[in-house]
Amino acid sequence: MTAISNNTVKTSTVEAPGAVITYDVRLADGTTEPALLMVGSPMDASGFGELAARFPDRTVVTYDPRGAGRSTKEEPASKSTPDQHADDLRRVIEAVGGPVDVFASSGGAINMLALVAQYPGLVRTLVAHEPPAMRNLPDAEVALAAAKRLDAVYTEHGFGAGMAMFIALTSHRGEYPAEFATMPAPDPAAFGLPTEDDGRRDDVLIGQNLLSCTHYEHDFDTLKASSTRIVIGVGAESVGEMAHRGGEAIAARLGVEPVTFPSHHGGFLGENPWMKGDPDGFAATLRSVL
Repeated sequence: MTAISNNTVKTSTVEAPGAVITYDVRLADGTTEPALLMVGSPMDASGFGELAARFPDRTVVTYDPRGAGRSTKEEPASKSTPDQHADDLRRVIEAVGGPVDVFASSGGAINMLALVAQYPGLVRTLVAHEPPAMRNLPDAEVALAAAKRLDAVYTEHGFGAGMAMFIALTSHRGEYPAEFATMPAPDPAAFGLPTEDDGRRDDVLIGQNLLSCTHYEHDFDTLKASSTRIVIGVGAESVGEMAHRGGEAIAARLGVEPVTFPSHHGGFLGENPWMKGDPDGFAATLRSVL
């Protein structure tokens, strides 16, 4: 393990099978609370700057998932799985000293639910916000087929075409119609995306994590029996979208009511040009549920 100090942020690495994982610790002096770990996937630590700044009284840990940001993989284009991410996160938590509280977003919520099922003693409270749990949707068969179609479009045509279909898939509100997976792929130019294929197939979102994340099978019996307190969050502005519905589906399987957070799927983001959120309101809700 290596460490580099940078003002109040300490950056360190841990080794994992096939990867080196980078994480940051913002130390809060005098706190008696566990560290607060913020987890995304494929979002790296840079996406949590606004939210972390609103918890100056907590030691905050952020990290880059394998293949994203500063975390490297021996095989850069290889697929990553929630169980691999869970093991990486276990190593980070053990390095900083658990148990911890966790806010996990999107694919990070899937990965943290996988971790809690395997290592419940490492997490006191998990707030899992909008997990894209397609397998648990009432229209799971169509949703999963659409995800596989997205993967095929990306494999055949590259980033622009694949990302255009990803936007169409994740922004659709309500259950997917039966023909959704066989509809013509949207034009990437309509989303301001490149139409030319650059030949790369290693995109960290749609190339490395999409299928394993959306298709993951959670162990709900183990999660319900876990010592970890699990809170499921959904966005006030994302009602009907796949990840919001995924959160509702996970909450139903766990027998809990989802907590509504301000804004949308990325509501903790600040002046983000693509997904401007409400970090003040989001942080206040997170603080209340923690």
